[in-house]
Amino acid sequence: MSTALPCPELPPAPAAVVRTAGSGDVEAVRRLSGPFVREGSLRERTAAELALAATDFLVVEAGRGDLAGCVGLRARTDARGGPAAVLYNFCVAPGHQGRGIGSALLAAALGEAGARGATRVFTATTGSGLLFLRYGFTPGGDEEAPPVWRASLDPARGSRILVRALG
Repeated sequence: MSTALPCPELPPAPAAVVRTAGSGDVEAVRRLSGPFVREGSLRERTAAELALAATDFLVVEAGRGDLAGCVGLRARTDARGGPAAVLYNFCVAPGHQGRGIGSALLAAALGEAGARGATRVFTATTGSGLLFLRYGFTPGGDEEAPPVWRASLDPARGSRILVRALG
């Protein structure tokens, strides 16, 4: 995940409109994710995998069929057997970073996770995680994280697990 501070040379973005992705957004999610996959901050997912998970994604449109940002949200059961959610494939296009899109996506994802009954939200990041930390995530939670999701993390990527309680 790439986190960025606001760029003073960019005009503020209009209020980001977050919506649930549909099957028509699969190619745009793949294009948006591509540079982050190449730099190693996101795990590669095939078009078929993205198509199966299309409605997991919340997106912000950039226009002309492109996306400014996306995040996947999947319900899981944590290691204690409690309702949890996992955020994944969180990215904001470089030309849109620092303009509130990541914050809008994260706020919407946390709201949706709570509406689905999750009591904790987990994510993994190879970056600084500053945006997550600003939204109340804390490092750790490795042992409490959903076991299936935790097992899918590649230790070679050096991801850190972050967790946030909802309530």
